[in-house]
Amino acid sequence: MIQIQALEKRYGRFVALEGLELGVHPGETLALLGPNGAGKTTTIRAITGQLRPSRGRVLLDGLDVWRHPVAAKRRFGYVPDRPYLYGKLSAVELLRFVGRLYRMDPRAAEARIEELLAEFRLERFASALIETYSHGMRQKLTFAAALLPRPKVLIVDEPMVGLDPVAARTVRNLLRTYSKPDRAVLFSTHQLELAEAAADRVALLHEGRLRLLGTPDEVRRQHDDASLEEVFIRLTEDVTDDASAAPAHPAP
Repeated sequence: MIQIQALEKRYGRFVALEGLELGVHPGETLALLGPNGAGKTTTIRAITGQLRPSRGRVLLDGLDVWRHPVAAKRRFGYVPDRPYLYGKLSAVELLRFVGRLYRMDPRAAEARIEELLAEFRLERFASALIETYSHGMRQKLTFAAALLPRPKVLIVDEPMVGLDPVAARTVRNLLRTYSKPDRAVLFSTHQLELAEAAADRVALLHEGRLRLLGTPDEVRRQHDDASLEEVFIRLTEDVTDDASAAPAHPAP
């Protein structure tokens, strides 16, 4: 569903991403891990067409994101780390607008809007202006907008920011189950327990390079049954160790 091929992004002499090869398969949820500045958000912005890579390409459901930008964008829903919404619209108005952008059938869109507002417990605030929403409410509405057209691919940058415990549980279940059976989910996170709970595979980026790729169980087995947190610390504190820098599983 997502194919990242030799992806590179440079800012002058600084290399934000270097030769990234990564894939997310149908039916799979992949967690993108890494410390601050590792290249996670750069990767996601390249996938979603917000940032043009210096080299390489991204295919989304077989479509090149830069050669076929509109068709590619119809395939995915995107939740950024900070919700940017139209404050002078209500939640219902925003979701109807998104439905029109995706050319959804109006009746189907209305039914889906009602379903999502209930799922994220926003029904009471459906007619309130978004500018009155808390950060967490805006984050939930952003999820609703991304999920509205039932996209083939869901892309999320730091999904738990600002969410209350009930919403966090909803999102955790969503990340784990939405990819089944023929969709895909890619999310970045600093929360290793979320990656272990929700992801089929994890990919660790550090200094713009892929350092590790595999299922949580594969990662633990190949690192002496260490926890994912311990592996993360080992690989990000000492990247000069060639043995530890090798991926747990070859990139697709």
